[in-house]
Amino acid sequence: MKQAVPEHIQSERLNIRCPELRDVSELYEAIQESLGELIPWMVWAKRSTTPEETEENLRRAIARFVTREDLRYDFHHKETDRLIACSGLHRIDWDIPKFEIGYWCRTSEQGKGYVTEGVKALSKMAFSRLGAARVEIRCDDLNEKSAAVAERLGFRLEGVLKYDSRSPRGELRSTRVYALTRIEDLKA
Repeated sequence: MKQAVPEHIQSERLNIRCPELRDVSELYEAIQESLGELIPWMVWAKRSTTPEETEENLRRAIARFVTREDLRYDFHHKETDRLIACSGLHRIDWDIPKFEIGYWCRTSEQGKGYVTEGVKALSKMAFSRLGAARVEIRCDDLNEKSAAVAERLGFRLEGVLKYDSRSPRGELRSTRVYALTRIEDLKA
């Protein structure tokens, strides 16, 4: 059974909230700033987007949040309201319930612990408010920054899916699958 989904949660330094149309220009700016680092990992970042495409993407994210098909959350700094990162609970199976957390951080804010902090808050919320039985983090086997977030938080590497998909460049890639099945195992 689907649980009530919070639109806002907080961590020490972050307001974590569902997407809002007022964020279009800042989201566009963050994507443009970070495109070089997104392209190797994110299929959707194959090319520079326009502000109009960013707005359409945001509208779809809002609609999917309302229908609870996909729960995107944006991390905003509490003091400045600056968009730091985009994340969310994806590949949702409400029957279990289980979720996959994905994330990316704008280039100028990397290395400050924001993604780890926000992913920890989302994981706690998934277990405590949404009744998660399982929370996963999947990342390209070569994406050491994403893997480090999972490992810092105590997610266990369950395996590597060899050549299970294509990278944005069209090359075969392997995927690490990390999971938590108990909130008590969450660290950091």
